[in-house]
Amino acid sequence: MLSTLIIIFIITYTAIAFEHPIKINKSASALLGAGLLWTVYAIFTNDHSLVNHQLSESITTIAQIVFFLIGAMTIVEVIDAHNGFDVITSRIKTTKLSSFMWLVGFVTFFLSAILDNLTTTIVMISLIKKLLGKQEDRLLFASMIVIAANAGGAWSPLGDVTTTMLWIGGQITALPIIKGLFLASLVNLIVPLLIVSHSLKDKVLLPITYSENTNSSKRNIFERNVIFFMGLGVLVLVPAFKTYTHLPPFMGVLLGLGFVWLVSDLLHKNKDNEEKQHLSLVNALMRIDMSSIVFFIGILLAVATLEHSHILKSLATLLDQHIGRLDLIVTVIGLLSAIVDNVPLVAASMGMYDLATYPADSFLWEFIAYAAGTGGSILIIGSAAGVAAMGLEKITFGWYLKKISWLALIGYFAGNATYILQYNLTH
Repeated sequence: MLSTLIIIFIITYTAIAFEHPIKINKSASALLGAGLLWTVYAIFTNDHSLVNHQLSESITTIAQIVFFLIGAMTIVEVIDAHNGFDVITSRIKTTKLSSFMWLVGFVTFFLSAILDNLTTTIVMISLIKKLLGKQEDRLLFASMIVIAANAGGAWSPLGDVTTTMLWIGGQITALPIIKGLFLASLVNLIVPLLIVSHSLKDKVLLPITYSENTNSSKRNIFERNVIFFMGLGVLVLVPAFKTYTHLPPFMGVLLGLGFVWLVSDLLHKNKDNEEKQHLSLVNALMRIDMSSIVFFIGILLAVATLEHSHILKSLATLLDQHIGRLDLIVTVIGLLSAIVDNVPLVAASMGMYDLATYPADSFLWEFIAYAAGTGGSILIIGSAAGVAAMGLEKITFGWYLKKISWLALIGYFAGNATYILQYNLTH
């Protein structure tokens, strides 16, 4: 049975990694793999009551992640529908390309921590498309946005789906992960920024003129600001909600989504249906990336079978015997996340190591959050942010590998060293 499960998982994983060459959506591969793994596990395990109990436990954990993602993604979509991100982008004004690079990098870094790295990448690349005329400059800026978004997402429980998984799973808590990874993530961004901005120091950006939409009334601007600050406020307060109520984070997001929905309906109640349709929460729910949600469900269910069949425990023992050092093991996990999706990597790590041996906020879990979150920047296909940038700006795998990968790799190892040094000094 174990050999069959491993073979099915490897085939599933390979199909996910080579999604674009084989032209099969990774969500289809994940669902098919999950279904086959649980079918084989149920057939070979005579205790059907045990299998159903284990499946119920897995579904409970996965549902929390899915509900959280649906709520957060819907809030982001309704902010975008109200042009809420113009609150940020309209204030970016500079004439030096190097200064603009730093500005875009830091805005992306902090925005990604509040929203998520995928959404932030889309928003910021949309911004530079309006402000940069040369494709060469846009490719460079889009690539740096990927690095900044992944770095910003790693230190926040809201910023990257893998960090969110660890947070919901109890491996990390909100304030310690922010304190533990902020400096390392910042170094991960600053090192590449220093190198790139030095090469841009003599280049000048044409004066940027950005103004509010002339067709927007004061009422529309008011609505935009209300939805933007309320939506962001809801997301920022989720960790506090979890701390004070001890309820799962998805409850905080769903509660906040309810408030945003109520306020949105009140703001638009006097408009006709056609005018308010694209601003409604119903429309926002239709625009969220359900394909990604389905992928998370499939891959997490697939990994759950490896956990329940004790394959992951055996893998953890094997790594400990042959590598031994946790810092090296996690560094390898981070490098692997540049090649394959970091969601199953982190899900597998959560099954390999238990909370009894490695309690919440220990070195292992914080370092995994950093490595899996930032390691994906090394290749353009290594993160959702990279894949989005690849599509939006037509960045080729070869161009990124030649121009950007070495920068991301230097930043990754610089952040690694920073975290290990910081941990040793503070513990």
